[in-house]
Amino acid sequence: MILQFLKDLANNNNKEWFESNRSYYDQAKEEFHHLLSKILLCISSFDTSVIAISPEECTYRIHRDLRFTSDKTPYKIHFGGYINPYGKKSPKSGYYVHLEPGNCLLGSGSLFIPTPILTKIRIAIYNRINEYKGIIEDPEFTRYFPSVGESRLISAPRGFSKDNPLLKYIQPKDFLISYPISDDFFEQKESMEKIEKVFRQAKRLSDFINLTIDTDES
Repeated sequence: MILQFLKDLANNNNKEWFESNRSYYDQAKEEFHHLLSKILLCISSFDTSVIAISPEECTYRIHRDLRFTSDKTPYKIHFGGYINPYGKKSPKSGYYVHLEPGNCLLGSGSLFIPTPILTKIRIAIYNRINEYKGIIEDPEFTRYFPSVGESRLISAPRGFSKDNPLLKYIQPKDFLISYPISDDFFEQKESMEKIEKVFRQAKRLSDFINLTIDTDES
């Protein structure tokens, strides 16, 4: 139901169609909330910080922000749910579920990190490089997340030498990680078991990032 609605929306991305099919959207959104409820329960088995979060708090609105884009199609063609006990806009890491036909994924990490916090994370990575590498280069982690960061600096961050041998670890401008899943992933009996394995690994990086944000370190 969810993916079929999104396919139909992609082919009819206008207000008239959406309003005349609002009940269709409401059903898809309700199904997405039900799915998030199951995922929240799954995550709570190893991360109790998410216990009090509701599916509604996690769900991003379907309407696109049209203020700064030339693409004026009014609606997103995906459902996104961000599970973060610190709030959606926190620089701390959380868990992300993205449903879009042909582009479904499970993700985690931090986006739009303020520069002072980003610098703090880079310093922590430099100072605790063995701990950091022990997470992101562990085969159990790289099985799902072979790379960290969707956006990277071309050169060295301010305060670091371009000849620094650890440069590749501190160049990310975000600490996003993602694991692609098939469109029929949630129809599989073992889907929640797989989600637990993926997000348990994601939590390792999140714990490093979030502890760093909370700690005075220089």
